Amino acid sequence: MNLDELKSFLDFKAEQFETPDFIAFDPISIPHQYHLREDIEIMALLVATIAWGNRKSIIKSGHSLINLLGDCPYDYLMSNDHNEPLPFVHRTFNGEDLAFFLKGLKHIYSESTLEITFAKNDVKNGLINFRDKMLGTQNGHRAKKHLSNPNANSACKRLNMFLRWMVRSNAKGVDFGLWSSIPPSSLMVPLDVHTGNTARTLNLLVRKQNDWKALEELMNVLVTFDPNDPTKYDFALFGLGAMEEF
Repeated sequence: MNLDELKSFLDFKAEQFETPDFIAFDPISIPHQYHLREDIEIMALLVATIAWGNRKSIIKSGHSLINLLGDCPYDYLMSNDHNEPLPFVHRTFNGEDLAFFLKGLKHIYSESTLEITFAKNDVKNGLINFRDKMLGTQNGHRAKKHLSNPNANSACKRLNMFLRWMVRSNAKGVDFGLWSSIPPSSLMVPLDVHTGNTARTLNLLVRKQNDWKALEELMNVLVTFDPNDPTKYDFALFGLGAMEEF
């Protein structure tokens, strides 16, 4: 395929996969169970943070988070000190790590909003600012390893997925479109095994590692396909890899 044909193919696949049917089998189903903005943000951030492994396992752990934080995660967050570990584990993310994240989020909401924390000059600076705010006085905590750092060349897959959820329009019924201070044009796709392998198969990506440099390389192409909403192609690349074994 030439570039025009490839764009048409990916546009078609993005349309195919970005439908409400996508939700039930994806971690985004967890924040979709809430309606208050802050509740959606908190649950989206937490379930995105544990989004590695197979999706059934992630969703199961997401339901465990719902059982722990209840119907009003924001109220739970702000009314507790989070000094003790919680009865939770997902792979290497345990109850001590969850308490760390809750304490960090409480600090952010006490000072500002999660949106403002991420809304810096560009996505990379927003990710760094969020990480710095979360670490705060807890810099030596073991959960530090669960906060991706683009300055260390991490692709920050899970945080970029969270940002896609928060920023992209909810017109298709999948993402939330809650945040207006970050333009969709500046978002980065969540680069994982599926998106990376599909991108390489389609000659959109040459670099072998799924790191920040590879992400920039991929985005340089996707932004030419749709400069206003390049991360819509996450649905195409992920869907082709994970669902169609492209």
